[in-house]
Amino acid sequence: MPDFKYTAIDRNGQQANGKIDATSAEDARKKLMAKGLMVTAVTGDAPSAKQAPAPGAKPAKKGFSFGGGGKVTSDEVTTMARQLATLLMAGLPLLRALELIHKQERNPAFKDVLGSITDSVSQGNNFSEALAAHPKVFDRLFVNMVKAGEAGGVLDKVLGRLAGFREKAQRIQKKVKSAMVYPAVVVSVAVVIVIVLLVKVVPAFQNLLSAQKTAMPPLTAFVVNISQFLQNWMLPSEFSIVGFLRPLIAYSIIFGGATAARAWLSTQKGKEIFDRILFKVPKLGGFIQIVTVSRFARTFGTLMASGVPILQAINITRDTLSNVVIAEALERVHDRVRDGEPLSVPLEQSGVFPQMVTSMIQVGEETGQLSEMLNRVADIYDEEVDNAVGALTSIIEPVLIVFLAVVVGTIVLAMFLPLITLITKMTGGG
Repeated sequence: MPDFKYTAIDRNGQQANGKIDATSAEDARKKLMAKGLMVTAVTGDAPSAKQAPAPGAKPAKKGFSFGGGGKVTSDEVTTMARQLATLLMAGLPLLRALELIHKQERNPAFKDVLGSITDSVSQGNNFSEALAAHPKVFDRLFVNMVKAGEAGGVLDKVLGRLAGFREKAQRIQKKVKSAMVYPAVVVSVAVVIVIVLLVKVVPAFQNLLSAQKTAMPPLTAFVVNISQFLQNWMLPSEFSIVGFLRPLIAYSIIFGGATAARAWLSTQKGKEIFDRILFKVPKLGGFIQIVTVSRFARTFGTLMASGVPILQAINITRDTLSNVVIAEALERVHDRVRDGEPLSVPLEQSGVFPQMVTSMIQVGEETGQLSEMLNRVADIYDEEVDNAVGALTSIIEPVLIVFLAVVVGTIVLAMFLPLITLITKMTGGG
């Protein structure tokens, strides 16, 4: 087996360098982790032994942009929280742990952020204050949980809990996104097929019918009009100013309408109306409710378990939810809890939380185990999300196939109706 060079942090927080026999960089990493080492780098001669990412790191995805053009991804922040929790649990001081993580970070943008945080902590500022100076990287949930951990002297446990929360949230998000890939591909293929039929095939049939002076049925005339509109207004029909001006006007109108719709949806009223409409769509509304309730329970339970006061936890949870309907319901819940009502009562009366959720929260309040009950609710709804993703995918697939068949079939039928009439006349004439 080839030798792999490694750099790691031992249980005492000291940097350790050496070599290890392994079949691959991943195998070397596993062997080192089994020895209680936190691996920061593995290198070797084998092609697969190129510089490896830190433990738990995932493929980079779209993140936050900085002046230098670099990005800090959500996965990198989660990995940093996990590594920092591990180092603190090993007994390292916070500043030393930050220095180690800053030293091994390879993303220039994130390295700058970590350097700024390390400098701030070294100057005597609280860790939460240093994080709050970078709101594009560390959201309000992250900062407030760290603040609660500092106040309770359990920063290592809170960071571990925070890393676990983010990992579960990212898994759910990726499942939902992956469920949308197939519909997006089918719709894209359908649009391309329809455009090709309308722009290439329909004009050929139209010329044939014009040459034969055959009257077009209403369906055929409708399809031909759509074809002519696409050719005249969506595609340059001729090399002239008018030929290029008409598509430019059409696309400007479409772009302007899309921009106006996006601006309206960004308003509180527009988002509320849109979210309420989505809530009423069969299947889709139930799916959105399940995903949102799962995120609510996980976020709220994590905050409560970390020692964040209940009113502050409600506000932070509300800010993390993208659905305006449930966010507004939580705002009303906050006011009634502030006035002395138990949490479960306004949640149940809001009408947006399932009965099972409010019942379990009521049990958690009565037994003094609200955070544990909320996390149990989140676990249940995470499974519901898995089932809902599968059910939604199984429904979308046949619906899209039928839709594509209807659209293409309508175009084909519209073209063949006059041909059938023409063949009938020719047969009768013979």
